Amino acid sequence: MDVARMLEVARDQMTVGRVFGDPIEKDGVTLVPVAMVMGGVGGGEGSSEQNDQGEGGGYAIVARPLGVYVIGVDGVRFKPVINADRLLGSAAVLAAGVLVARALGRRGG
Repeated sequence: MDVARMLEVARDQMTVGRVFGDPIEKDGVTLVPVAMVMGGVGGGEGSSEQNDQGEGGGYAIVARPLGVYVIGVDGVRFKPVINADRLLGSAAVLAAGVLVARALGRRGG
């Protein structure tokens, strides 16, 4: 795939449709899924003194669910997704802090 075509494909992938999902309606309530989408593109081409030529590149897209907009008779609310990885990471840091504090307390006492 040439670099221009790769850029075109990447651009087509990074759309608002990747951020906001199709609305879901049920019992008078509409849910609109929301995600964070990030991407990057890189490419290049070149030639050598021996007239060798080449090109290459790549792109990446990362999508992460953020939550859902809930639209009902009482208005619009945003309900975030609970990120278990972040909760576990915070718990691990807290546990390490407690262990360090206990170890320092034993040394000083």
